[in-house]
Amino acid sequence: MTDVAGGEGREAVRDLQLVIITGLSGAGKTVAVQSLEDLGYFCVDNLPPALIPKFAELMQQSEGKVSRLALVCDVRGGSWFSALAQALKDLKEQFGVQYQILFLEAKDEILVRRYKETRRRHPLAQGNRILEGIARERKQLEEIRERADWIIDTSALKPAQLKAKIAERFSGSDLNRMTLNLISFGFKYGVPIDADLVFDVRFLPNPHYLDSLRPLTGMDLDVYEYVFKWPATKAFAEKLVDLLDFLLPQYVKEGRSQLVVAIGCTGGQHRSVAIVEMLRQHYQHRERVHVHHRDVHKDRAKDVDA
Repeated sequence: MTDVAGGEGREAVRDLQLVIITGLSGAGKTVAVQSLEDLGYFCVDNLPPALIPKFAELMQQSEGKVSRLALVCDVRGGSWFSALAQALKDLKEQFGVQYQILFLEAKDEILVRRYKETRRRHPLAQGNRILEGIARERKQLEEIRERADWIIDTSALKPAQLKAKIAERFSGSDLNRMTLNLISFGFKYGVPIDADLVFDVRFLPNPHYLDSLRPLTGMDLDVYEYVFKWPATKAFAEKLVDLLDFLLPQYVKEGRSQLVVAIGCTGGQHRSVAIVEMLRQHYQHRERVHVHHRDVHKDRAKDVDA
């Protein structure tokens, strides 16, 4: 196969983090791929195995733009699924890609119950015999199961628990499993409808009443220093950070992929903006933090990715 991207492209492919998701139908592959997508993986569902080396060539041409990739390959591919072992061999020999195989399974009675609840047809079932389809599928998956790096029995797992297990295995760190959105806003324009946590800072001294600070925002140093010179602000900021530092890991354990924290003052210009900027500085080590000052004057509006 031609090395169309040169040495740099080949090195990028070798550095690719690749997860092959497979297993029994109804065992939770949809939850697994959604979990990896939330972790920043580029995900492709039901990819015919024969196309895996071609897909790696495409990644080579991207020159490292995609660094984490998850592919779902299962019996839905029909006769093509039998080519998975050879495709993975070609992938390793031609591109030097190291991959992990995640295999999901569950007990027969659990799979039957899940299919009856969703009223979906098993891909290998003949007529309405779900158990027959499950038995055929187990037989077809024996070889790939033996090669799996990680096998999860989802019989007793809720979707959030499965998501947490996958995040624990494939996330670089706890802090980076969740996207944290920090929003400043003005109550007179309404509370953001997508906010998970809302904090009201209208009790803090208001820079609006100082002529020199009124035209500025909490992103300006003079306003920021004014807001944070008061003991009440310092005490509130300390307690707020302690609360969020406690809450974020708890939300991660529950399988949350994002959290929206909204800080509000009267007009969304000064106090709320300054508090959000403080939080941005505290959490700037995270990979997935987004800051939006919703109600700052249009000519000053900014979206900041920390």
